[in-house]
Amino acid sequence: MPPAQVGAAPPESIADDTPHARSLTKPLRLLLVDDHPVLRAGLRAILSAQPDLDVVAEADSGESAVVLAREFRPDLVLLDFSLPGMTGAEAARAIREEAPLVRILAISVHDELAIVRRLLESGADGYILKRSGCDELVHAVRTVAAGGSYLDPKLPRRPARASLRASPLRDLGVEVLSAREAEVARLLARGLTMKEIAQQLALSPRTLESYRARAMEKLGLRSRADLIRYAIKRGWTDAD
Repeated sequence: MPPAQVGAAPPESIADDTPHARSLTKPLRLLLVDDHPVLRAGLRAILSAQPDLDVVAEADSGESAVVLAREFRPDLVLLDFSLPGMTGAEAARAIREEAPLVRILAISVHDELAIVRRLLESGADGYILKRSGCDELVHAVRTVAAGGSYLDPKLPRRPARASLRASPLRDLGVEVLSAREAEVARLLARGLTMKEIAQQLALSPRTLESYRARAMEKLGLRSRADLIRYAIKRGWTDAD
């Protein structure tokens, strides 16, 4: 049976729906969240090939992920970091509020510590890189679903999860940004339009949007107003 999409009715409940009972009677139930259909299909093929894993639903956005997590109460959500609209971090936080017992494993192409911290602070229980092997992905899913935490061994730095949660991301300031991300953030804070910034930096609109989104995500900001307030505190609005 194919996994459910947004709007599908949740499965009927069983007599004993505790995590322990489910583990004895049927596979772990997974919700996949990724906005790329081909990548999502690949993840489904890898995980569904395991007898103890069952993909019961799929989502292509953070908003639909929250809806399906609330309806299906999967054992684990495999959540992409880069999503249109609601970000992966925002989706993780919303899922945690709607279904606090659901485990969340973030998956991303990014290996920056700031992004890892952002996801963990938002409620993710683990973080795996998309370049990891199939066996490592299955291992991470099983580890997190069983109540453990997971950090991809390929991450450049792997601090303890507790220490990641201890310090707010925004306290790190501009140090978490790459040089180009910081440049884009400063120009946005000074009131330039995306078109003006693209012309000034000789960047394509798509590349510029990528820098903007990553800078905002790393700093934990949601709007240009937030960015301007942050920039004033950092002195970015002063003339260089």
